[in-house]
Amino acid sequence: MDSFEQIYSAYAKDVYRFALSLCSNPTVAEDITQETFYKALRGASRFRGDCQVRTWLLQIAKNEWLMYCRKQKRLVCLEERPEDISEDSPEEEVSRRELLARVRRRLGELPEPYHSVFLLRHFGELPFSQIGQLCGKTENWARVTYYRAKEKLREGSE
Repeated sequence: MDSFEQIYSAYAKDVYRFALSLCSNPTVAEDITQETFYKALRGASRFRGDCQVRTWLLQIAKNEWLMYCRKQKRLVCLEERPEDISEDSPEEEVSRRELLARVRRRLGELPEPYHSVFLLRHFGELPFSQIGQLCGKTENWARVTYYRAKEKLREGSE
């Protein structure tokens, strides 16, 4: 494995973006990123190289987010994003926020493994081969699970 400083430089932004996509809170995303690299440093000797370093770090970040959610005693950890400056009319802004809230709620209701696979693919931008590795399954399993997750999300929006 490269020096830890090189790993941090190469992957810190990816881990932060992934954490932010999970929790929608910049402060929490920073905490998750910090904990991810702390745990990666402590567990570096246990990294077997079965997957890419980025994949390993995103898995740690996902586990940190789940621990954060448990600590907050929530089943779903999808908070409102900070106010965005918008040029939409008030009616359009309300509609947009309601749609976003429905999507977040529906995403939080997805059962495992659909929830994890969808997050890893959509927000983590991992290829199906790496998602399969993370889950101890095949690339095809990851593709099918992602497809089914999208279908379940569509079912809830109708």
